[in-house]
Amino acid sequence: QDAFVAFHVDKGLVSKYLKPLQIGELAPDQPSIEPTKNEMLVKDFRELRATVERMGLLEPNQLFFFLLLAHILLLDTAAWLTLFYFGTSLLPFVFSLLLLTISQVQASWLQHDLGHLSVFRKTKWNHLLHKFVMCHLIGASAKWWTLLHSQHHAKPNCFHKDPDIDMHPFLFTLGKKFSVELGIKKKKYMPYNHQHKYFFITLPPLLFPTYFHCHTFYIAYTKKYWVDLAWMLTFYIRFFYTYGSLLETKTLNSLISLHRMLESSWFVWVSQMNHIPMDIDYDKNLDWMSTQLQATCNVEQSLFNDWFTGHLNFQIEHHLFPSMPRHNYWKVAPLVKSLCAKHGLEYQCKPLLTAFADIVHSLKSSGELWHDAYLHK
Repeated sequence: QDAFVAFHVDKGLVSKYLKPLQIGELAPDQPSIEPTKNEMLVKDFRELRATVERMGLLEPNQLFFFLLLAHILLLDTAAWLTLFYFGTSLLPFVFSLLLLTISQVQASWLQHDLGHLSVFRKTKWNHLLHKFVMCHLIGASAKWWTLLHSQHHAKPNCFHKDPDIDMHPFLFTLGKKFSVELGIKKKKYMPYNHQHKYFFITLPPLLFPTYFHCHTFYIAYTKKYWVDLAWMLTFYIRFFYTYGSLLETKTLNSLISLHRMLESSWFVWVSQMNHIPMDIDYDKNLDWMSTQLQATCNVEQSLFNDWFTGHLNFQIEHHLFPSMPRHNYWKVAPLVKSLCAKHGLEYQCKPLLTAFADIVHSLKSSGELWHDAYLHK
């Protein structure tokens, strides 16, 4: 299946585990494509995948990723040196806070690359550096992230299968269909007709310091990710030792809380601009390309947008080829656009600020649909 091919880099390794599970071959008269899937699109996408491999677009440029890691470490060091050399008054504190936030967000984009096995050719090196970046530099579990993010990629925007939309219906109502369903059932966990307003003070600033912070430890502990927990501990030891030597307890707590809130806001706006405004539904068991195109959109390319979003402005290409190194997205984008045009699939690409605004617009629209259905007798 296309999803299997997309997720597994080392086909030889996984074939060893699959071989004992083979129960036979399909009979010549049996279809190899399910009726819900577009057979011609599946064929054309697999040809595109073969073209991508021949062009070497799945091969990483390790200098690119080395420079990314270097600029993260420099920013992290500069954040501490700012307080060390200039003191802990308001201006150095704010400047250090900004440097630390930028370093943390850029580290989250790099751990995303490592988690998708797109930095090194060997899987074990991706896993090792993933633990260093995610656990030691950020303070979260690498395995926790992989567990949730793999589900998201397999079934994006599919209710009950994509953990990224688990906020429906308890905090927000998402998508036209589910909003109407919720209203008809007279369910009201929140004042959804105002969700486009309370979004600003809930999900962006609070996702990291509350839910993610607790959830990553909960999953790591319950699933016995002891290695991850040990790595995560080194983040807190390093942070409280280095900054604790310069700041009082109250100021230190403010630094970690504020940087987590800023980091969370940056992450939420970028991660949700590609998905929340798109189609949200139950799993329709569509082919791989149709599934990804319905749930994802792009943001226009620029040097700033590439850096600011960790190349997630190329969300369509990333979802179609999750193990592709991000520096190659722009090369495959014209081929993806061409295939979309051939099969009549919409390829959405927006300006960055429009993509941000669309998050709010979609929440407002969903809230209004819920409100109308809820009041309807």
